[in-house]
Amino acid sequence: VGLAIRLDEAERRITAMTQRLRLGRTRRGPRYFEYRPAPLRVTFEADPLAFGEFRSGTSVDVVLYDFGAVSVTYHLPLEGPFSRLLDLSEILYDNALLLADSRSRVEHLLATIGEAVERPGVSDSVEDYVIFQVEECAPALAGDELCAAHARAIAQILRCERLPLSGQEVQDALSCRISFGMDDATVIDWNAGLLYGHDTDDERAVLEFANVELLEMRHLDQQLSDALDQAYEALTRRMEGRFRWPVLSDADKPRIAQLQVDSAILFER
Repeated sequence: VGLAIRLDEAERRITAMTQRLRLGRTRRGPRYFEYRPAPLRVTFEADPLAFGEFRSGTSVDVVLYDFGAVSVTYHLPLEGPFSRLLDLSEILYDNALLLADSRSRVEHLLATIGEAVERPGVSDSVEDYVIFQVEECAPALAGDELCAAHARAIAQILRCERLPLSGQEVQDALSCRISFGMDDATVIDWNAGLLYGHDTDDERAVLEFANVELLEMRHLDQQLSDALDQAYEALTRRMEGRFRWPVLSDADKPRIAQLQVDSAILFER
């Protein structure tokens, strides 16, 4: 939504419930593993959205990051057989309703925080990610037992694929799996992730942040491509002298200088 967001100023301008995000740190870990600066989470009341038989919750979380990115999170509570997760996965894949609603909320928030955003503008770049957070199952299973007993179903859910998958595809979908204790498991795939256990809020926060960072890299890559095209156009537009050296016009020099400054800022981040 911009080059940068001054989070303190944005927090002053927002009247909804806000909170600075911190990792729970319920487990031992390195001291440096923390947000700097802490993102700003804003919780808005919302009418539930309908996705077939599923309904979203009555609130939406919007998280603002200092480097100009925004994450919008919807919660869809559900109970029932494991197979329902595949139905939900299919519905949420590239969902137009979520895209439209999230963009509307971001545009409204951008108008609210105003000058807290440097060079404001909602980008067309979007990265969606689905996190299936399973707190418990019956009968109770350890993390390894869950992944072994439901390996094929988990792979289908993460890959959003109704057809039975091959053993190789199942193995690939579950290849990025990690557990801290006996009763938890985290499975990460390119389009979705599955968290199993009662205390997985930190894992969810890390996945959300990683998804935002991926979006930032995509956006910066596009900006770099556009900047290179503009610089090349400016350098080749006018060729003067006997040997036809490229010469910048007075109008081009500030733009090239701005690109140099922007590149330095992005490199530091």
